[in-house]
Amino acid sequence: MKIIVLGSAAGGGYPQWNCNCRNCDGLRRGAIRSRARTQSSIAISANGSDWLLVNASPDILAQIRATPALQPARAARDSGIAAVLLMDAQVDHVTGLMMLREGRPIPLYCSAPVWQDLQAGFPLATVLAHYCGVDWRELAVADGEHCSFTVPQLDGIRFTAVPLDSKAPPYSPHREQPVAGDNIGLLAHDLVTGKKLFYAPGLGAIAPLTAAAMREADCLLVDGTFWTEDEMIALGFSSKPAAAMGHLPQSGAGGMMEVLDGLPASRKILIHINNTNPILDEDSPQHATLCGHGIELAYDGMEILL
Repeated sequence: MKIIVLGSAAGGGYPQWNCNCRNCDGLRRGAIRSRARTQSSIAISANGSDWLLVNASPDILAQIRATPALQPARAARDSGIAAVLLMDAQVDHVTGLMMLREGRPIPLYCSAPVWQDLQAGFPLATVLAHYCGVDWRELAVADGEHCSFTVPQLDGIRFTAVPLDSKAPPYSPHREQPVAGDNIGLLAHDLVTGKKLFYAPGLGAIAPLTAAAMREADCLLVDGTFWTEDEMIALGFSSKPAAAMGHLPQSGAGGMMEVLDGLPASRKILIHINNTNPILDEDSPQHATLCGHGIELAYDGMEILL
């Protein structure tokens, strides 16, 4: 099983177009050691030719251009993207569907709550019906239960959708009353090698079902949005703490570093990193702390083989 990180930043990318925080300004001026990142998405393949796109970032066209594996020229019009899977209905994870409208009907795997949001609150499915259309494949996610499934073009990989404690988008009717399926984690199991990936770019809390899936994984690719709970408040960019936005910060008691320290995975990687997060400065003490815990930062173009 091969995984390519197409984008590793949170919504807005890095540097964010309208942000002059220390990171964004420093990256533009070349004053800090860091690298630009597009909005988070990964691709998974069993054969290196047919790929499951996990989340469709607004940056998808740039990500395809940067990833030859997604461009196999097998026909006059073609793509290596066999299907798309959505972890949630957030703007930075679904807007890229519009950029795929010139193709065939999109095989789209997502839960019923996410599908509802794509027809009402943010009606991309309705718009796409006038172009390529969407072939919805429901992920039957329920409280306290896994949903296992396969994708026809990815023989040898079994996927499991794990309901997560996080936030639905602001335009969702479930924003303040979450339901199972608003957010999922994805466990991908290579049946040949036996290796497992757990992917969760938005992770607000570690429920027992989530913890069990994380313990199974050989590689964890998880929420790296904020360093502290009050990061956006301290910078004057928001009145909301990390938890209110559905993200578990890395530092502090019960934070992501503490969680990852207790897990057996051989690789622990943060993704969906917000532009304000000091770990993006590779010379920062926060970055050094992560490295000391054996935790990696995802970057665009990173490849993982399991």
